[in-house]
Amino acid sequence: MNLRPSHEEIAAYLAEDLGSGDITASIIPETTRATARVTTREDMVLCGLAWFDAVFWQLSQDIGIEWFFDDGDEVPANAVLCRLSGPARALLTGERTALNLLQTLSATATTARRYAHAVAGTGCKVLDTRKTLPGLRLAQKYAVRCGGCTNHRIGLFDAVLIKENHIIAAGSISAAINKARTLSDVPVEVEVESLSELEEALAAKPDRIMLDNFSLEDMKRAVAITQGAVELEASGNIGLENIRSVADTGVDYISIGALTKNIIAIDLSMRIELL
Repeated sequence: MNLRPSHEEIAAYLAEDLGSGDITASIIPETTRATARVTTREDMVLCGLAWFDAVFWQLSQDIGIEWFFDDGDEVPANAVLCRLSGPARALLTGERTALNLLQTLSATATTARRYAHAVAGTGCKVLDTRKTLPGLRLAQKYAVRCGGCTNHRIGLFDAVLIKENHIIAAGSISAAINKARTLSDVPVEVEVESLSELEEALAAKPDRIMLDNFSLEDMKRAVAITQGAVELEASGNIGLENIRSVADTGVDYISIGALTKNIIAIDLSMRIELL
């Protein structure tokens, strides 16, 4: 499950903060060495070790990092996540960028874990969406898996998802599905907004049908109508407060944009100590 960021990605993250150089860190003598520890102020699911490490190692290969937890671990508040040692300037320069990545990816994993726990035992899987933060698509998709949920398509290139506007442009649900089958061997999913649209979609035999903003009763009817002939995915107005009820209808998947777009960064602290 491990994913590593590219050199170019990390360089772009650093360039956003570093610009022409860290003028504040220049007040520290170049030979000064230090240690640092990163602490969480709240319960969390850790994610982003490779991104955090890569930030510091791109600044200096002389930085050592010792982790006390791994990606996917549940960590209690006030725990020390890792200790660092090396040139003080590099530690200071990399601090914000590294913490930004760690707190964001950990927030994604922590949110995903809450949703995964909410449907545990139902057989239903919680999916992410393409509603990710710009520049962090693969990283957040990785964090979702660390949290115990499942990835939907990565982008527009690896699966067909026919939504309302595609159907309007194509002329009908069946026309859109039939055309999609001629273009690629990738999975074909179609969104429907009513039981009558469900019947039309079933006749065209997609791989999965998304039930958009269905009531619980209509979801149950959809499960009964399809009888396992096609995978069903529920979407729209679903949160932690009602996701268990949706899962109990018998749908196979529930897609949740909030896994990646409504996150609140984990509260982390990095404190430096001189050697």
